[in-house]
Amino acid sequence: MVSGIRLTLMIGPVVSLPAARPVVEALTSVEVTVASGEEASGFELNFSLDKRSPLNTLFLVSGGTGIPLVRVILVVTLGGAPHVLIDGVMTHHQLQPGTAGGPSTLRVQGTDLSAVMDYLEFDGVPYPAMSPAVRALAVIAKYAWLGIAPIVIPSVIEDIPIPIERIPRHKGTDLDYLKLLAYEAGYVFYLEPGPAPGASFAYWGPEIRVGEAQPALNVDMDAHTNVESISFRFDKQAKETPVVFIQEPFSKVTLPIPIPDVTPLNPPLGLVPPIPPRIRFLDDTAHMSPLRAALHGLAHAARHADAVFASGTLDVLRYGRLLRSRRLVGVRGAGQAFDGLYYVKSVTHSLKPGEYRQRFELARNGLMSTVARVPA
Repeated sequence: MVSGIRLTLMIGPVVSLPAARPVVEALTSVEVTVASGEEASGFELNFSLDKRSPLNTLFLVSGGTGIPLVRVILVVTLGGAPHVLIDGVMTHHQLQPGTAGGPSTLRVQGTDLSAVMDYLEFDGVPYPAMSPAVRALAVIAKYAWLGIAPIVIPSVIEDIPIPIERIPRHKGTDLDYLKLLAYEAGYVFYLEPGPAPGASFAYWGPEIRVGEAQPALNVDMDAHTNVESISFRFDKQAKETPVVFIQEPFSKVTLPIPIPDVTPLNPPLGLVPPIPPRIRFLDDTAHMSPLRAALHGLAHAARHADAVFASGTLDVLRYGRLLRSRRLVGVRGAGQAFDGLYYVKSVTHSLKPGEYRQRFELARNGLMSTVARVPA
């Protein structure tokens, strides 16, 4: 689609194969959104469709009962290195007839393979003496046939239920239950496609905001500028300090304990975090065990830690690489308050003939940089 960039489209039931040439030639635009866990990643393909196109049978029939699961894999090759943008399944088809005898437009939408985890409900399945991390592993193991391998990080506080006291049970579909477990632990759950087509990692764990940062997004730096637009927002109202209540077992005295929003895997990216304008008392923690109450407080703190946000667009060729979601990236030239490292919350890839752009959303917990330099 763009000079120096090659797009590979793979389609098939369960196992995807490279699409036929007429299908690829009919492709007019691609949009892929890679989120950080709150929402599933998704894609949208637009095809130019005439009456004799093989797409009439390939896609419209696949939306019926003949093929219950149509898998789509999109791979972008940049600088000789392949990058799997998404590995998912089709969920919606939309046909828009052309005007004045022109070709019609077929729009195909879908989500990542987490959609397969949302097909069946398994209410009531027991998990005796299993921590949330072990339960997540047991659920993800069902989908090895799709090439999904688990990456599960136990919580800093593991609450292992004693069977004579309580036995956790499955609620809803596998996707619902994985998201519930992640929410209660202050974690995220998402599927990371790659590194090879047909393989994916199911990640259940915290948003890891440590490690090597991607090359910086340069703002207002003349020839070194590599973003088309970027804007920043400071919202201190988004921060909250949760206070949990723990009952001392002998005296029955209830003790309030404030919970910080910083953990070893989620260090501060801003040097000056705002003072939280509100304190949230988690009254429902008083009847919990101390471990469960602390875990509940850590989860609430993790969901209300960010106060600085950024959004913008960039041209991939000018940036020289793909900006990847769920990783760190540096920002330069935005001013002392907003320069530094950010966590990439989401990236939307938009490909058209002769054009490859990305829209991005960034976040961190405070103003000013915690590092003297960011990777260039």
